[in-house]
Amino acid sequence: MATNEDLYELPDDRAALLLRDAMDRTTADLPPLPDLVGPARAQGRRRKARVRVAIGGGALAVAALALAGAVAPPGGGGGPQAGGAANVAAPPSSSAPPPPVHLEPTPGQSSMADLPAAERIRQEDFQNRAVGVLQGLLPPSVGTVRRTDLSVRLYQGSKDDKAFVIIFSVRPAEPADTGSPCHEARGEVCARATLPGGIEAAAATAPVNDGNVTETRLSFRYGKSKVSLVVSPHDASNTSAPVTNDQLLHLAKSPAFLDLVKSADAEPVEKQQQTIPGG
Repeated sequence: MATNEDLYELPDDRAALLLRDAMDRTTADLPPLPDLVGPARAQGRRRKARVRVAIGGGALAVAALALAGAVAPPGGGGGPQAGGAANVAAPPSSSAPPPPVHLEPTPGQSSMADLPAAERIRQEDFQNRAVGVLQGLLPPSVGTVRRTDLSVRLYQGSKDDKAFVIIFSVRPAEPADTGSPCHEARGEVCARATLPGGIEAAAATAPVNDGNVTETRLSFRYGKSKVSLVVSPHDASNTSAPVTNDQLLHLAKSPAFLDLVKSADAEPVEKQQQTIPGG
């Protein structure tokens, strides 16, 4: 048998032949190699089948979660057993307008309940829009703004057990009515401002009742209508209207308020006030 030293002294081709012969003799007594191709192919098929089953199971699980989220009641329990990610917050209750303040009509006076159903719904819709605008633009001192069920022009602000009557009116006007009186008499304090579109508006704070309290009012002419907004005092506690002239003039410049006025001017919710000659 050739040694390593002998191999180093032989030509390259002769050394290669001897090395191959030695390797053949060394491996002749070893058992044959197992067939790896067949089992590997079978194992690959089994693995692919398991992957398909896993993918199908995952898709079914996703579909089940989606179905559970679709049929779950709004605002349902959001504990860990509910799945967590499937929870969707319900709309806040504040998105719904507060219920109206009920006011009993005086003898001979009509209320919104006497209106035809379609007109009552139209006026209530306008009131709800007005509540949203007034609540956002009047100062917090006025409190929570609510509509009343007596008249489309009557609202109420409530804070600290005090109720402030609010009159918001957009009424068809006579041509001579400028809609912005400002007298500055009998203790009245007046302020003026120019609204978008060159509209002249006036706000006034004036003593009422026995003169110990004041109301604050805004007025101007818009299109074919006379616009007025009045915040009255709380008589029982001798509390003046909790809003200033400047605050009402700032409110009048708001696009949201002017859009509300524009809609009422185009489709009036009030009738034109009748003037009695000599009255």
